[in-house]
Formats: sequence, structure tokens, C-alpha cells
Amino acid sequence: MFEVTIIKSFSAAHLLADIGGKCEDLHGHNFKVEITVAAEKLNPDGLIIDFRILKKILGDILEDIDHQHLNELGCFANINPSAENIARYICEKMEPQVKKAGVNMARVKIWESENAAVTYIP
Repeated sequence: MFEVTIIKSFSAAHLLADIGGKCEDLHGHNFKVEITVAAEKLNPDGLIIDFRILKKILGDILEDIDHQHLNELGCFANINPSAENIARYICEKMEPQVKKAGVNMARVKIWESENAAVTYIP
């Protein structure tokens, strides 16, 4: 099994309803996003997937949520925009696109700070 990981970041504001504490107030993060894809075999070029392709796919998704109030976006209309839900959202948006390149999503890791992260594994 081969894996490729890229890292990008975005900034956004959110609030987490009904969890108690300061996170119920509007606040922001500089989120770091780690995307890992996997494949059993390399393509004819000797790659799992070109880094540029993976960065473009992720960049297009992050463009829609960067510098946004996440609670106001339709994709988080009925759920808390927690790091867990952000990770799942990114994974679900990326999955069909990376499958076209013959790879599978292995995991999405979202860092809210340098010492707090969540991982979503599809």
C-alpha cells in the first residue's frame, strides 16, 4: 500500500451550539488540513497521484470555506461545524474526485491548533 499526504490551511470562524463553554461563542481558527490518499499500485508514471492534482482538488474545496463563518454555510446548516464535521465534509467532497484518479481517501486530519486535531477515516 502506498500513501500520499498533502497539507494546506484555511481560516474560518464558527461557534459550536449546545456543548457548553467558550466554544459556544463565535471564534476562529487557522485550521491545518492533512489529506492522505492511498493506492495498492502506482500509475504508469510511478506515482499514486500527482501532488499538483491533489493540491488543486483540496484547494478548490477550501476556497469555499476559507474566511467564512462556517455556521452560515449550507453544508453546515443542520450540524455543528466542528473539526470532526469539517473533516468529514472535506473527505466527502474529495472522494469522488480522487477516485477518478484511481486512489482512495485514507484519512482527513484537521488541526484546530498546534496541539488539537481530529481524524476522519472513511
